[in-house]
Amino acid sequence: MDLEDVHTFLEVADAGGVSPAARRLGLSKSIVSRRLARLEEALGVQLLSRTTRGATLTEAGATFRDHAARIAAELETAQEAISPAGDLRGLLRIAAPLSFGPMHLAPLFAELARRHPMLHVHAAYSDRFIDLAREGFDAAVRMGHMPDSSLVARRICVIHGKFVASPFYIAAHGAPQTPDDLLSHEALMQGTETWRLVDRGKTILLHPRGRFKADNGEALLAAALAGLGVAALPDLMIEPHLASGALTAVLTDYPPPEAGLYVVRPPGDFTPRKVRVLTEILFEHFG
Repeated sequence: MDLEDVHTFLEVADAGGVSPAARRLGLSKSIVSRRLARLEEALGVQLLSRTTRGATLTEAGATFRDHAARIAAELETAQEAISPAGDLRGLLRIAAPLSFGPMHLAPLFAELARRHPMLHVHAAYSDRFIDLAREGFDAAVRMGHMPDSSLVARRICVIHGKFVASPFYIAAHGAPQTPDDLLSHEALMQGTETWRLVDRGKTILLHPRGRFKADNGEALLAAALAGLGVAALPDLMIEPHLASGALTAVLTDYPPPEAGLYVVRPPGDFTPRKVRVLTEILFEHFG
């Protein structure tokens, strides 16, 4: 067996298909397929069942993957033990939120690349949900509440938020005083989401309405500054505007519940070193 073929198999198994694994590895699909075929021939068993939607592990493949993952982790640990400090190679693909990433995360990603000159750092900024494994990402930085999923998540810090509106909007429409008041105000939302408010430790769920919607927080912030309605935004985005008076906090007795900043990665027992260094630099800054 060739260790490179084993590593390629693990990437395909984690990504759920040849195409996302090829993107993650920076290889052509034909090379990935050739390595898989070579490994299966060496073992004398079929490891993957190919379908139009991707690749699933056979029973033999699932058993081999568990053993191979442990071996790969041990090899990585051994390599780290003898490598010079900072000698981290390969490609790190990160998905980051557009609403928060370019200003607050991009400088940290740049510092990560500076510390590890042999590491290729590719960041993609979007507020849409990204399927990490299928789209070939090693990790994502996400804000909010983590739903139950197969992803492995590590919380970096707690994030607080507020309901805000501009003085112009408040002068024209008044400020909501209770959660029910929100139902008669213009809500600035990403879609038809439920808003959560905390009242003396109990979470209240509301379904507000509004005529302005956008798929990222920066656009909602601009709409709030323009006086179009009430927005629920994290403190990291609104603090300068609260300080200048361009925005005013409303419903301060009913804040949004605590959220978090997370690093998430595809499922697997072992965290790759490149994801660990990403987590460490985020802890340095936010933790």
